[in-house]
Amino acid sequence: MNHAPPPDVVQSFTERIRNAGIKPGDSEQERINKSLLVFATGLFSFGSMVWLSMYWILGPQFDSTWSLVFELALVGNLLLYIKTENFDFFRASQLALFLFAPFAMQWAIGNFITASGVILWGLLAPFGAILCFGVRESIAWFIAWVVLTALSGFVDFYLADGELAGHSVPVRTSVVFFALNFISVATLIYTLLRYSIKEQQKAAHALEDAHALLQQEQVRSEKLLLNTLPGPIAERLKHSNQTIADGYASASVMFADIVAFTEVAAGMTPLQVFTMLNSIFSAFDELTEKYGLEKIKTIGDAYMVAGGITDGTEDHADKIADMAMEMRHLLHRDFMVNSSPLKMRIGIGSGPVIAGVVGKKKFIYDLWGDTVNIASRITAEGAPNTIHCDSKTWRLLHERFEFEKPEMINLKGISSMSVYKLVGRKSKGKAQDTGFKLLS
Repeated sequence: MNHAPPPDVVQSFTERIRNAGIKPGDSEQERINKSLLVFATGLFSFGSMVWLSMYWILGPQFDSTWSLVFELALVGNLLLYIKTENFDFFRASQLALFLFAPFAMQWAIGNFITASGVILWGLLAPFGAILCFGVRESIAWFIAWVVLTALSGFVDFYLADGELAGHSVPVRTSVVFFALNFISVATLIYTLLRYSIKEQQKAAHALEDAHALLQQEQVRSEKLLLNTLPGPIAERLKHSNQTIADGYASASVMFADIVAFTEVAAGMTPLQVFTMLNSIFSAFDELTEKYGLEKIKTIGDAYMVAGGITDGTEDHADKIADMAMEMRHLLHRDFMVNSSPLKMRIGIGSGPVIAGVVGKKKFIYDLWGDTVNIASRITAEGAPNTIHCDSKTWRLLHERFEFEKPEMINLKGISSMSVYKLVGRKSKGKAQDTGFKLLS
């Protein structure tokens, strides 16, 4: 009967050991250092067990006591680290074991030749210091290994003749262990180096993925910001904490207001009302982008757009008028957008405006001034499916657009003024309104 544990249990245990002592707040480099030293301890322990087994097989030729003590010290120190999570102590003490234990084993066995160069295992200490401490800190560990090696060589030089004469280890056995020590140490160093580079590559890939996600979020934030503010204003807001308020000597402002919206919405569900407004205003957003204008805001069932406030173009009134006519045509012809169907009043005013960002949280870009007030008032006083313009807008447009005769209307809070109904663009002596004739 097979009593071996399932592979997933073994893998889970291995992962817990490999990630021992790693805390959520550790940096990526600290995580790699901890994982690497635990991994090196596992490799060193495995190598010690192999050597311990071989020493026992050889019987009295080699003393296995030191290998057993070293194995127990490695495992004990690892368990202490798992319990205390004191990585600084674990790092220093474990590397010290890596450094001194091979020399202690060689001194117990005899000399460099009879011990088959076991002190080569001590190289793992300065190499581990490079990975776990840093390049500068590893110098002291390498010097310590060099000093211990020189000391062993000095002692062997004076005692070699006597020891070799009375030593019972066959030359072939020493040669085999020489080869095994060289191969094992080289294999461990290669494995640790490969493991370290793979972990650093994983960290680099994770950092790249995080950077890509950050860029995606930045693009998303930029898009949201540009949906809230005009592009130039958004750039100024990102790079400055100063209040944004600008005055424009000549701009055009348009309001579009749905006629009898309250009565139409009364018989609809909230979702139906939202769907209706979203369909119409999304179509208007596309027109705003098409004509290079700036959507300012929606106010209930009203849509506000302006031209000449960020790009400094002089044909802002023409763009506003063309958009107004296309809006009117869209609502009259496109039943996919306007299925109810709804009618709109449109008012356009031109002149100086003040523009700026209001608030620090949930801020909006807004316009103020008589031009804005006039555009709003003539929209409210207008007839369905008409485009009303003030006299300043008429003066900017009358050479290229056709208007009806002016009417005198009283505007709340402004007194009476002349208002012109826009018919369409002039074309060969006739008004052209993108296929839409003014309804009486």
